[in-house]
Amino acid sequence: MNGDWTPHRRDDRELIGWIRPEGEGWVAVDVLGREASGPLDWLDAEAALEEVGLRFLADVWMLERDGDPPLRVRIVEVTPPRPGEGGRVVVQTDDFGAIDAPVERFELAWPAPDSLRPMRPGEGGSPWC
Repeated sequence: MNGDWTPHRRDDRELIGWIRPEGEGWVAVDVLGREASGPLDWLDAEAALEEVGLRFLADVWMLERDGDPPLRVRIVEVTPPRPGEGGRVVVQTDDFGAIDAPVERFELAWPAPDSLRPMRPGEGGSPWC
């Protein structure tokens, strides 16, 4: 994240991303550090972030691993970088709502790597099915 990124917040002041310059336009960047739009005018970049919001953080994601099947995970923490510090994204294996299910946590770099991706239809079903 560069100093020319402008934080964008919801009405309740919760950070939902940044808007950064690119050429003559502005690019929306979500809290995972991923581009949420191509170059747009400022208001459209704001609208792109509002559309993305934070709801995707509640979704199930898949964590790709070298030589192993992908893991079904949930995002439990997103810490964007601060001056002099790197950011991080923490995920844990999905417990499927069971309070006694063992979980494993993984700390990933920020921006979130491509190995963390949304779950595809038909993928990552419950282990109890």
